Order: sequence, then C-alpha cells, then structure tokens
Amino acid sequence: MTTTGTAVRRAAAAALVLAAGLTTCLAAAPAALAAAPADAALADAALADAAPAAGLGRYYQQRPHWHGCAQGADDTAGGALDAAGARCADVTVPLDYGDPGGRTITVAISRLKATDTRRRIGSLLVNPGGPGGPGLGIGLTVRPVMKETGARYDVIGMDPRFTGRSTPLDCGLSSGPGLLSAGPDRAGFERQVARARDVADRCRATNAEVLPHVTTRNTARDIDVVRSVLGERRISYLGYSYGTYLGTAYTQMFPTRYDRVVLDSALDPDRYSPRLMKGTEAENEKAYDDWADWTATRDSTYGLGRTREQVRATLDGVIAASSREPLTVGTAPDTFRLDDSQVPALLFTGMADDTDPARASLAEQMSLLAQAAQGRPTSLPPAFTGLLRSVFTPAGSATASAQTAILCGDVPAPRDFETYWRDIERTRAAHPLFAPLAESITPCAFWDGPREAPVRVRRDTPALIVASTGDPRVPYTGSVALHGRLPSSRLLTLAGANQHANYGVHGNSCIDTAVNAYLADGRLPARDRTCAA
Repeated sequence: MTTTGTAVRRAAAAALVLAAGLTTCLAAAPAALAAAPADAALADAALADAAPAAGLGRYYQQRPHWHGCAQGADDTAGGALDAAGARCADVTVPLDYGDPGGRTITVAISRLKATDTRRRIGSLLVNPGGPGGPGLGIGLTVRPVMKETGARYDVIGMDPRFTGRSTPLDCGLSSGPGLLSAGPDRAGFERQVARARDVADRCRATNAEVLPHVTTRNTARDIDVVRSVLGERRISYLGYSYGTYLGTAYTQMFPTRYDRVVLDSALDPDRYSPRLMKGTEAENEKAYDDWADWTATRDSTYGLGRTREQVRATLDGVIAASSREPLTVGTAPDTFRLDDSQVPALLFTGMADDTDPARASLAEQMSLLAQAAQGRPTSLPPAFTGLLRSVFTPAGSATASAQTAILCGDVPAPRDFETYWRDIERTRAAHPLFAPLAESITPCAFWDGPREAPVRVRRDTPALIVASTGDPRVPYTGSVALHGRLPSSRLLTLAGANQHANYGVHGNSCIDTAVNAYLADGRLPARDRTCAA
C-alpha cells in the first residue's frame, strides 16, 4: 500500500472506532421548525431551489478570506497544506439554523485549487468519517489517488462543526474516543456504565448550550453554506464511513445542490444509531481469524504463535493478564497502563484494514503487549505512542467530545442500561471477545433527546457506493441496503477483503480506476461491478 493509502486509512478507517449504544426519546422540534414536515429533510429540500431561508442570506453570501494554513512553525499539518499550495478559510455559520440571528460558530475549510482550469469540473468536498473526524488536510491524501482527474477539481477539506480548527467542543474528558470492552463479568460492565454516565454529565455541565446543535443535519447545512461560499451551484462529495451518512443526509436535504457523489463503506441510514458496532461481531471474528492466519506465518517476527489458534490463545492470555493487573507499556514520559477494557479495544481497532502494512502494525502492537504481559519492558514506536495517547488520555478529549455529541445528538438509544447487559450476555457465548465491545453502553444512554428526527432516505440519488464484502466496521449489508434505497445508484464491490474504506486505501486498481472514471465524466457504471481483492 502506498503512503497515500496509509494516510487515507488513518483518517478514515480509524475514525469509526468509537460508536457504541445509548438512549433517549425524541424531543419536540424547536419552535422555529415546528411547522416543518415530520422528516425535517423535506423541509430543507423544499428550500433547496429557493433563496436561503429568512435570516440565512448573510451566511450564504459571505466571501471567504483565504489565508495560509499553517498556524505557527510547529504546525506540520498546516505547513504541508501550504507547501502543496492550499489555502484555508473560516466560514461563519449559525449555531442553530432555527435561530440564524443568534450565536454563530466557524467551520474551517481548505482548498487545493484545480490546476487544469480549462477542464475544471468543480469542487469536491471530502469527509474522512468519524463521526467527528477532522478533514482539513484530507485533500493532500485524496488528490494523488485521483491522478489526472484531481487536477480538474478544487479539492475541499473541511473540519465539521466542533472538530479540528472549527469552533471547538471539549468536555474535559479523561480519555479520547474509542469503544472500550465491558470485560468478562458484571463488574466490568458496571465500570463502563459509570464511565458513560460521567462523560454525559461532564458534557452537559460544560457545553449544555451547544450540544443540541452538534448533529449530522447541521453539518449537512454547513456544507451547503460552504458550497455557496465557494461560488458553486452544485458540489461533488466523497465520504468514507460515517461520511457516507453525512453525504446521504446532504443529498436528501439538498437534492438539487450536489453533483457527483461517492459513498465509501456506506452506512444504512435506516439503521444508523449510537450503537453503530452492534451486530458486527461475525465480521470482526472473520477479520480476526484472517489477521491471525497472516500473523502466524510470521511467528519469527512477532512471536505470537505458529497457527491461528496459537495466536488467538496468546492474545487471550494477554487479555487475561490485563484483567489481573493493568499492563505497563512504554517508557517515561509516555508510559501507559492498559486494562482488560482497553486491550481488546486496541485489537478491535487494528482490524479495520487488511493490507499488509496495517496487519504488520497491529501484529507489532500485540507483540509488545505480549511482552508486557510477561513483565518485560517495552519501548513503543512513535505511531503506537500517538495512538495510545489519543485514545486513552485527555489528549483525545476534544475528539471524543465531538464524536459523542454527534452520535447522541442524531438518534436516540436505549436508556435502560440493562438492555446493553442483556445484549452482551446473549452474544457472549458465540463472541466472547467482541460481544462486550460491540454491544456495550456509551454516554448516549444518559444524553438528552435529539432535537430533530434522524435522516431517512426519501429521494433517489445517483451515487457510486463502494464497499468491501468483509468490512468489520460497517458490514457489507449496509452498502447493499443503501443501494437498494437508491435505485439510481451503482454498487462497486471489493470482494474477498476485510477492508473499511477502499478508494485510495486498499491499493486496488480496479476500485480506484472505476471511482476516478466516475469523478472524471460523471457517468455511473452501466451496472453494479465487483473487483477482486
């Protein structure tokens, strides 16, 4: 896999590791939307061909102030954008679209301008997933994958509201985003219940005013403001993972404002909820087995076992050791203590990509944990240190806060935490490792109810949907279901891969060529197509 593919994978595949399950019931719509149809998307769609709704004109008509992207000498991400010729801007949007005269926030965007201006197609906005994944720099990784087609687009990166350089949201959490395991017994589950309640309480105490507005619907509305600010009548869109749900929301809410749409590793909007990982146990078992087979053939490198069964047994032992006493890994100042809620989460996180570099990275991580379980000192590579810091320390608080707020603000989840315990116990026998992860509780069980109904598909969209048959994050059935709800769409399948995020990530020329052809000429394939991994 190329360096570009690795960067896209880190932006997209790692982003969806954080969803669990929760609850609430739908609250009444705000007064400004009280006259809207039951599905608020239809209200937005009704305005899509008209002038902006009352009070929104100043947002749609603003002119961007383009400037350099680097925010100081140590800003390597901004420096990379500057070096590539990108420019950045902050777009002002209302916190509450039902009260456009009220508080405003900013959304950070970047633009890599088209170099083939004679054949320029328009703007392509890219979202790496999440929810809550910053996208300001994603153009640097996507544009090379587009090859000559990339020169014909202004490639737009965007940090969705309350992420990255946009107006921030931080609940002051003790750790970052990520599903944690409820462990092997009731005591572990109770710890996750307490953690979920604490996160909800902290966010409510520090950000009560903004939480109702941290939603996918409002991010879709922000995208439409960005479209107008860029001077585009229509905007093209590429979304990975959760970004497919955001893209679907945009096409449903603004059906005349999009051009070409690529949805990679698509969620089924009718099944989107805070419990995004629920029901993915079988796909994760398959990915685990395949990774264990790969690792077993490299026992001389990683020392985890010579067969699939030996590799899995070694890691069962590592998890058991972390249950008796947290594993100490790393060296000062980056020392971490990992317990039996965290070790399974790391294993789960690493299986969203079946390319050799990703498998090697996971095997190296698990080898280090096996050494720690034996009481041996470990020195962590920088990438692993960065992952642990972002997921298990306060350094990841802002990302965790935004992601949790989006999931909880979009769709309600069960409030009775016994629901989650019953789901874990019902599934544990078949999936002892993954059931306590995929079925566990998250802060949405203690969140206030969403302000609007969730996005539902009511309008056909001629999108290109890309999916892997063994996706362990968003099962292939989600892409098939979305394809069925969008009769004019086409489904591009990567067969035989356990892959989350495909275009520009897996290194499959069949996938990349088909997507680039569609972005170049706007013509979907004549029929659904399957590419071999």
